[in-house]
Amino acid sequence: MNDQVIKDESRAPGWTHHWLLAAGVYNLAWGGAMAIAPIQTLRLLGATPTTLELWPQLWACIGMIIGVYGIGYLIASQNPDRHWPIVLVGLLGKIFGPIGFFYAAMHQQLPWSMGLTILTNDLLWWVPFAMILWHAAKAAQPQAPDGEVSLDAALSKLCDLHGKTLKSLSDERPTLVVLLRHSGCTFCRQALSDLSKRQGEIEKAKINLAVVGMSPTTEQLRSLGMTYGLTAVAWFADPDRVLYRALDLRRGTFLQLFGPKVWLAGAIAALQGFGIGKLEGDGFQMPGAFLIYQGQIVRAYRHSSAADRPDYMQLSCTVNPVNQ
Repeated sequence: MNDQVIKDESRAPGWTHHWLLAAGVYNLAWGGAMAIAPIQTLRLLGATPTTLELWPQLWACIGMIIGVYGIGYLIASQNPDRHWPIVLVGLLGKIFGPIGFFYAAMHQQLPWSMGLTILTNDLLWWVPFAMILWHAAKAAQPQAPDGEVSLDAALSKLCDLHGKTLKSLSDERPTLVVLLRHSGCTFCRQALSDLSKRQGEIEKAKINLAVVGMSPTTEQLRSLGMTYGLTAVAWFADPDRVLYRALDLRRGTFLQLFGPKVWLAGAIAALQGFGIGKLEGDGFQMPGAFLIYQGQIVRAYRHSSAADRPDYMQLSCTVNPVNQ
């Protein structure tokens, strides 16, 4: 019974099935027309006499390939999350196809009128195919347990390498708690570098510094941090995202994770030497930073995009704290 509930809740939304079903029918219809009547379909698209002489056999073969894609889409429509590789290959074909056409048209190998097929063969499917892949990627990520978690319970659950809980650490004195994205993320590594530059100032302000990540073990998280010179830090692994949920850090939207701002910042970070590593944890989880003292949130920063870079010193200031 429970297995059935889990299966139903994880099933892809109906629109993903409908789009793939439509893509399958379209590909079979158009591919079949190309294969059965190559000369007629070429004439319909305004092919030149030279094209009509050289292209019929190749055009028919392309039609058969398009029809095969249609069968793939019909199969994928039964379970889009499971058959996402078919959708990915289809999307790549719909991206590279127009590039090939424009190259051929610019070199006068194909008439521009044949570009009309790009509208229905390719461009029409970019957004729905991309969103199907987006949904499949989210569904494939590890899901956090259901239910609300209190801040006190979350702080008490997380322990550092010495067995000390984050609650006891933050009860002693104000603690800047930085919750990272998955350890393979470029921005996770950038955040560790930013903290490394500020750790001396944070320590002088008599603020504890704690870093929380989704790595399977605290030792793995610490090893990554040490590569950035973070020494005066308490490390806490939170693979179940208990503290993330307690602090209301949610999974990011498409724009928060892949918007123009993120792409630009990611390119700059890459030029600065912040690479990409193995994904550990939920790749859609948003990060945040909080000043916590004796079980209370003194200051909070919840990222509006994965590329945000908080002012950690401003967060560490304990003058005139504002509860969040």
